[in-house]
Amino acid sequence: MSAVTVPLPAGETWRTFQQIHVDVARNASDDFNPFHDSTRWQRIRGNPFGGPIVLGFQLECLAEYLVTLERSGSDADGSGAVLRNYQFTFADVLRPGEPFQVQVRPTRQGRDEAGHPLLSNRVIMRKAGGMVLMGSVRDGREASCPVFREGLAQTGLGVTEVTAAGDRMTLGSDGWFHKRKYMMNGNAKNLISASLADQAWYFDEIEHRINFPDMVPVSMLSCALLERADAQGFDFYADPLVYTAHHISVDQRVARSLRSNDCLHILVDEASLLAPERGLAGAAIDRQRHRCLGIMGDGRLLFGAEVILAPLHALTAR
Repeated sequence: MSAVTVPLPAGETWRTFQQIHVDVARNASDDFNPFHDSTRWQRIRGNPFGGPIVLGFQLECLAEYLVTLERSGSDADGSGAVLRNYQFTFADVLRPGEPFQVQVRPTRQGRDEAGHPLLSNRVIMRKAGGMVLMGSVRDGREASCPVFREGLAQTGLGVTEVTAAGDRMTLGSDGWFHKRKYMMNGNAKNLISASLADQAWYFDEIEHRINFPDMVPVSMLSCALLERADAQGFDFYADPLVYTAHHISVDQRVARSLRSNDCLHILVDEASLLAPERGLAGAAIDRQRHRCLGIMGDGRLLFGAEVILAPLHALTAR
């Protein structure tokens, strides 16, 4: 994936992932994509990246942490903003050992028509060669992701039908793939630390602080997507897919109530083809979209997401 070269802002912190960070993040989220493996990346046909790459959700976990820090150091009032919306576009990959910088723009505050608070931050990740990721984190009373707004109704499934389903089952007439996962404090801490964030910000047993960041449960989407593809006989080496964009809405009331051993039911639909669209990194490419839902064992909706992917060969052909 190519990107337009951009100047690096002066005075910002240089960060670097190492392969151990990638391995820990993979293990914490059960991501077995060979793009991240220290040896299997070489088996991917036409792989232009020259080595393993950092996980997309790993980058987003760091972005979430830095936005949280920025807001904690400001007078931003987010009371009543119960939904957090993440929109990220991937412009290029990041490799272990490759220095990068993250810029979180100052928090913008506003009000919706009912007078409820709105908060937003722009996030930009750059390396010497150009843009890696850009997007926004916005809080308010409304979900910007249509998948969240439609909720379980769009699946034609009932809560009991989902929560009683076995792992790796296909449900309903529209073929929603069901993946069952469990929250674990240890996995959360590992993903946080592997994302170059401070786990003590979220977890401290002595202070009885337990706070799963949004990207911990959301990162399990990768496992669900990979297992769905594997169940259908997809060849991860012959014609792999890469993320180009994520659009995610998370209910903060549910997210902040998560505890270890809570059951999460992830639903992923059949891929739908999207019209080619010109992105950050150049010419228009063919893309596909998966709609995804995260539902707790008691039926509460935790997140809704649209995951956009493109075939590697389409990106390398530009």
